[in-house]
Amino acid sequence: MKQYKYLLFDLDGTITDSETGITRCVAYALNYFGIQVNDLRELSPFIGPPLLDSFKDFYNFTDEQATVAVAKYRERYADKGILENELYPGIKELLADAQKNGKTVILATSKPEIFAKRILDHFGLSDYFSFVAGSGLDGSLHTKTDVINYILQSNQITNLESVVMIGDRKHDIIGAKNVGIDSIGVLYGFGDYKELSDAGADHIAEDIPALRKLLL
Repeated sequence: MKQYKYLLFDLDGTITDSETGITRCVAYALNYFGIQVNDLRELSPFIGPPLLDSFKDFYNFTDEQATVAVAKYRERYADKGILENELYPGIKELLADAQKNGKTVILATSKPEIFAKRILDHFGLSDYFSFVAGSGLDGSLHTKTDVINYILQSNQITNLESVVMIGDRKHDIIGAKNVGIDSIGVLYGFGDYKELSDAGADHIAEDIPALRKLLL
């Protein structure tokens, strides 16, 4: 098994179970447009991909409507939704052990960086991460490919063989492939085996103990 030096972790569905906060905020945004969602589980596909894309893909919003929807989402998220989540059992210990073993742990999320840092602080995880990369509120670093490229450039990482992306959705896997690094798909989040396999994940971990074996 290849030994990776740089571990790039997704946030939602990989470190935190954020379904409650995200789906409530999506429902809040949709309600602004007069769309009622009775079962929040219907909104779980919003977890992971860039929000702007999801509003357009799932509700056929125009660019302008999607931009307004994202603003309404963030209106509730900044106040309430950001803390309507919880850590997956065992993930904090994995991050701590990775750091102890000399790994460089980096956050690679499509969530706005300002929110991601607040979440890490809230759960006492900030010290485990040497670098945090997320999207900008202005729409910059929109895709996971953009985020990963930004990480590699900012940290002057040139040995791509030493880097792996860990995430639960196809966007994590595709982003990794686009920049030429390995990827590990995790099944305890919001993606399933077919999604991750079809996207081309190099490894798939059923749970956090399995992920630990791949990384340490």
